[in-house]
Amino acid sequence: MPVTVIIGAQWGDEGKGKITDSLAGHVDVVARYQGGDNAGHTVVHGDWMLRLHQIPSGILHEGVLCVLGGGMVINPKTLIAEMDELQTRDAFRARMLISGRAHVIMPYHIALDGASEASRGAAAIGTTRRGIGPAYQDKAARTGLRMYDFRLPDDKLADKIRAAVEDKNVLLERLYEQPGLDAEAIAAQFVGHAGRLRPYIGDDSLALAESLEAGKQVLFEGAQGILLDIDHGTYPYVTSSATVLGGGLSVLGVSPREIKRVIGAVKAYQTRVGEGPFPTEQTGEMGARLRGTGANYWDEFGTTTGRPRRCGWLDLVTVRYSARVSGLTELAVTKLDILSGIEELQVCVGYRLDGKTLDRVVPPVEDLARVEPIYERLPGWQEPLGHSRRFRDLPVNAQGYIRFIEERTGLPVSVITVGPGRDQSVER
Repeated sequence: MPVTVIIGAQWGDEGKGKITDSLAGHVDVVARYQGGDNAGHTVVHGDWMLRLHQIPSGILHEGVLCVLGGGMVINPKTLIAEMDELQTRDAFRARMLISGRAHVIMPYHIALDGASEASRGAAAIGTTRRGIGPAYQDKAARTGLRMYDFRLPDDKLADKIRAAVEDKNVLLERLYEQPGLDAEAIAAQFVGHAGRLRPYIGDDSLALAESLEAGKQVLFEGAQGILLDIDHGTYPYVTSSATVLGGGLSVLGVSPREIKRVIGAVKAYQTRVGEGPFPTEQTGEMGARLRGTGANYWDEFGTTTGRPRRCGWLDLVTVRYSARVSGLTELAVTKLDILSGIEELQVCVGYRLDGKTLDRVVPPVEDLARVEPIYERLPGWQEPLGHSRRFRDLPVNAQGYIRFIEERTGLPVSVITVGPGRDQSVER
């Protein structure tokens, strides 16, 4: 059967975790294809708020195979912590497969990430300091440790880890003037991690091929968002992996012919964490209104970092761009309920730049910082949306907002989320 893909169409944090959790109830396999524990997907399960950083959001569905794909960089310590939390609550219901081709985030990656960001000073790019970039650097340099290395005999794995730590200590000590790391302690720790994770390591590409050949339903889950793609995002304020659809197909080893649906998750407004241009950002009262106070877990504070997110009006130029570079077939609009109570809404439909109007192109980062957003104003609504389950249950102006998004993107909106609960969604 064909593959469904859920992918963020903004700068991440679009609410993909909830959409994935909902879709996972109807599939056999959920495969995450890139990123590491810099991502954070939140799923509300009763009174339990589950924050997943590496395990796919389908883990709560019994019998589903959850795949940590070969394009990921995996932090074994935090992965095991996620597994332990799930098992403590008897919620580890799915089966799990860790790609042997996925690279391992080591303590020296985290140390180098922090040292590099600190050395940039005011020019820092706003990484999560979780070692993601340095791990991908080692992958490209062909010097990284992979999950397949965790299958080595303990003594050979320990030797390999010690050599890697000693090599990176040269960088930490001589380039960044930071203390070196304890190679023996790290080797012992990661041999222990390997013993815990070894039973889950396998060939993700083969598992996906066999699932598709058997007619099973497969869902691909992306992390971050298209605007953070290493090539197609707002470089250099991007992540270190390919977040677009093509990147997922490449690292999972699946043919494009298998793809049927590509769902772009779009927040009903726009947010961004860290540095980089943001044409529709609201820094005053409206920005604070969209962000919330932090008192509720659905307020705009990073799942991974806890940093307050920058907030602004929905930018349809970026959505159309994301649709073009990743072949979106439909949209899932999330957090529509947050806009309740705002008298008048604004939506960016184009940019002005040097006397020209742009409506489908996101310019280079130097120019994106200079664009003037072109807004259209739409009437808001006062009613809360949390009890809506059908499109016709939504206030007329909320329906009009969704139809405006469809008209200006040329894409149908198939799902609308109206609250943090697993059941607070409108499907069309």
